Amino acid sequence: MKARIISIASTLRAIAAIIGLCGGTFAGPTAAHELRPAIATATLDRSGSIELRVTLNLEAYVAGIGAQRSDSAEAPPEYERLRAAAPKVLRATFAPLAENFIAGLKLAFDGAAATPTLTDVAVPEVGDVEVARISTLVLTAAAPAGAASMTFAAPEALGTTVFRAVRLGDNTPFFSAFEPAGEATGPIALDGAIGGSALASVAKYVRLGFEHIVPNGLDHILFVVGLFLLSPHLGPLMRQVTGFTLAHSVTLALGIYGVVRISPAIVEPLIAASIVFVAVENLFTDRLQRWRPAVVFGFGLLHGLGFAGVLKEIGLPSAQFVTALIGFNLGVELGQLAVIAACFLSVGFWFRHRQWYRWAVTMPASAAVALVATVWFFERIP
Repeated sequence: MKARIISIASTLRAIAAIIGLCGGTFAGPTAAHELRPAIATATLDRSGSIELRVTLNLEAYVAGIGAQRSDSAEAPPEYERLRAAAPKVLRATFAPLAENFIAGLKLAFDGAAATPTLTDVAVPEVGDVEVARISTLVLTAAAPAGAASMTFAAPEALGTTVFRAVRLGDNTPFFSAFEPAGEATGPIALDGAIGGSALASVAKYVRLGFEHIVPNGLDHILFVVGLFLLSPHLGPLMRQVTGFTLAHSVTLALGIYGVVRISPAIVEPLIAASIVFVAVENLFTDRLQRWRPAVVFGFGLLHGLGFAGVLKEIGLPSAQFVTALIGFNLGVELGQLAVIAACFLSVGFWFRHRQWYRWAVTMPASAAVALVATVWFFERIP
């Protein structure tokens, strides 16, 4: 009896490890929102003038905690104060830091540095202080006549940054790259071609896709955890994950190409509802029902539209659209497999054959997943 109690205690600790994969899911309902990197978009016209628009969480940058934060969990008091500050107060707080921000922007043409000029700091009015406010910094610069290439690096303190280059009047970027903190792009040919290999572009989007799941995609993590909890045996689990992957690959491509367009206000609550469904079903059945793969496939279609929304905001390079799309999708799949591996190694491998596995692991963990996803569902309803 004592040995059984010890085993159950070990299992419950493992459940906590599974929930811990969600990176603070229980910190608050807004923790489910995606972490949004800063996005720098350079618009070039034929005269050589460039407008650089940087959209970011300005409060997080000013508070010195980067610019990629979606909620106020465990944030310093200064960040909390700035979230509720009027636009003019936030602009005034940023003003002493503007010179350092500009100095950290590394914009160069054919290797010769160009210094941008800050022309506007657009800060929205205070809204829901539980959700990050996105501000826009507008800068201008000029490319020298005859310049053939451009490079860009964001200030390291800005954190992960997406850089996009578009031509005036064209909404599709001819260059788009996901750059880790402080790293520079390769040479960008100003005739619209992308410098660097296709392999390098794929690698960056693989990383973006992986990080969209681990650690940033809390809702997608919980969905995969829900699949695992019903059947920790790898065969049935991989069949479900394969169907889910095929489904989200289809709608990701259709969403990016504009064939399917559904408002995030509809998609995001439905994604949360899909997590609730899977978790609640786990409570009422102890085996993989025949309809489960079809249901998972349908939910995969929803999750793919969520992925498409992220990529459409970031933008894909027109010259390497397909390779970047494949890279992102591969990264998403690797992220899902990483979640499954963590669950299997923490619980499934050790306890899946125990008679008490269902009531000691599947039931309480599924109930916790359903509870969190239910909160997210109501949070996401406009």
